[in-house]
Amino acid sequence: MKTLTLGIPSKGRLMEATAELFARAGHAVERNGTDRGYRGTLQGWPGIEVAFLSASEIASQLRAGKIDLGVTGEDVLRENIAPQDSGIRIVQRLGFGPANVVVAVPCCWLDVAAMADLDEVAEQFYRNHGYRLRVATKYRNLTRRFFAEKGVSGYRIVESAGATEGAPAAGSAELIVDITTTGATLSANQLKILDDGLILESCAVLACRTAAAQGAAPLAEKLRTALSA
Repeated sequence: MKTLTLGIPSKGRLMEATAELFARAGHAVERNGTDRGYRGTLQGWPGIEVAFLSASEIASQLRAGKIDLGVTGEDVLRENIAPQDSGIRIVQRLGFGPANVVVAVPCCWLDVAAMADLDEVAEQFYRNHGYRLRVATKYRNLTRRFFAEKGVSGYRIVESAGATEGAPAAGSAELIVDITTTGATLSANQLKILDDGLILESCAVLACRTAAAQGAAPLAEKLRTALSA
């Protein structure tokens, strides 16, 4: 049987939570060589080789076929892989790393509570200012798909290089699409989530290439058992 390559986050809380779950499932993650090595193995599972990558690299390398399965945030996966791409599937939601991708506008926009209101504001904004509403985000693809579903077209995306929630106050955007857990940071920056502005409820997931689904199934089952224990 072909050896499968599993992408695992290389650092941070996502890496720690992933390592803890795999250990609970009876297959601890072991790095080859030093603690900074980028290859490893799963204890007791010789058919899987581990590649330590960033969350975004895991999504892009799944898409490119360079790895067979991987643990990453669903937000990162959906941003990098189109919904119609049948070559990638989520085989298990892992529960940790929960966060929501949302549309948030300034609290002072009292007449804007929903995406339909935003569409109306966009038209008026263009008439008043001569340019489209600017949306600061790191989620270009998720934003475009969601806004299209809601019928909002009078906007343009500006790339968020730093703290996205600070963009409206800094004057570089009028609203944002960003990830949030408690909403506290948004509130601190005088932003509110639109009533129907939830784009995605995200958490860490195990995803795989469809071609590797059969080989990934036993691992998904082991993780499922560990999660329910």
